[in-house]
Amino acid sequence: MAPRSGDGGVVSRDGPSTTPLRGAVPLPVPGRIELASLRASLYYHSMTLRNMHEKPVYVRLREVIADAIVTGRFKDGDPLPSVRALAAEEGANPLTVAKAYQGFQDEGLVVVKRGIGMFVAAGAAAKLTSSERDQFIRREWPAIRERMGRLGIDPAELLARETA
Repeated sequence: MAPRSGDGGVVSRDGPSTTPLRGAVPLPVPGRIELASLRASLYYHSMTLRNMHEKPVYVRLREVIADAIVTGRFKDGDPLPSVRALAAEEGANPLTVAKAYQGFQDEGLVVVKRGIGMFVAAGAAAKLTSSERDQFIRREWPAIRERMGRLGIDPAELLARETA
């Protein structure tokens, strides 16, 4: 292959050189612009989305853990993920995960075995289910019932749709 020039670098038998010609404007390398744009976009969204949540991160982590216990992913006596493992999995700070775990420990829902780890306490799923049921009835249901009334949704019709 004969040497040629004019495209920002000299081409030889070995391929393009890394030395640009004098006065040549380097062409963008495919992928670099998209990657930089993606990084900027991810940074922007991570900062804005993180601030859009109404609940603190440790509360959201508690909800994730509680849901795993209630649904049976973690049963009585099962070990919970370590603080560092859960932090890595959820993309959270280990101190925030430790705060979420501390709340469960204070409520008697997890048991700490020194040097071994944290385990789901006996009866934790029943306690969490009861607590979530009470919270739904006291806090969430009134707003749902009010909205159904505003929209003219009949509860009997709604239940009939679900069973059909």
